[in-house]
Amino acid sequence: MQLSVVMPAHDEEAYLIDAVRAVVSGLRERGGTFEVVVVENGSTDATPEVARTLADELPEVRVLSLAEADYGAALREGFLASTGDLVGIFDVDYYDLAFLEAATEVARPGGPVIVVATKRGEGSSDARPLPRRIVTAVFSFILRAGFGLGVSDTHGMKLVRRDPLVPLARACRVGTDLFDTELILRAERSGLVAVEIPVAVEETRPSRTSIVRRIPRTLRGLLRLRLALWRERRQA
Repeated sequence: MQLSVVMPAHDEEAYLIDAVRAVVSGLRERGGTFEVVVVENGSTDATPEVARTLADELPEVRVLSLAEADYGAALREGFLASTGDLVGIFDVDYYDLAFLEAATEVARPGGPVIVVATKRGEGSSDARPLPRRIVTAVFSFILRAGFGLGVSDTHGMKLVRRDPLVPLARACRVGTDLFDTELILRAERSGLVAVEIPVAVEETRPSRTSIVRRIPRTLRGLLRLRLALWRERRQA
């Protein structure tokens, strides 16, 4: 099966080269056919130029560019533009080839459609600062209690089977921080199976968005998502 890895990149000039080279090198050692889709979105530094340099240097790398900074839109466009049977989601500052290897074994034909790298499940380890761990815990509680989410995490690394999720990705309405959350919710509500693998998480740099700014934005997004899903269910 061919593999695609989608990596959103916003103002990643300082990190992009090392991250993409590490992913490509690891996947070459693993063997098989793959591509890495870097989705530059609204960068104000040299990220677009760095991404194009990597595409010239590494034949497995493709670059997409979006005019506005939008993590969710970058994930959506990268996923829809991917060509692999399996699609991995990596952040420039959060990637783990060991997770990808383990998730590939789980996501074989007939297995789950989504494999999530959980920061909160049994066996995981989260070394991020306490405020960020608390926000993750509260976010997970809201999703489980308010939306019936089955897995304990939606953000971060994932491996998904592409074909069953394409129509759901096209139906997603909430971008920014919540595209992957909406995609998993829609998948579970469609009867598709999502499972999780515990991982160790250690922050390699401070978060780009402060918690104070992110919390109200995420809550507004969750409200929009709840309303969108409710309206669709009512119309059906």
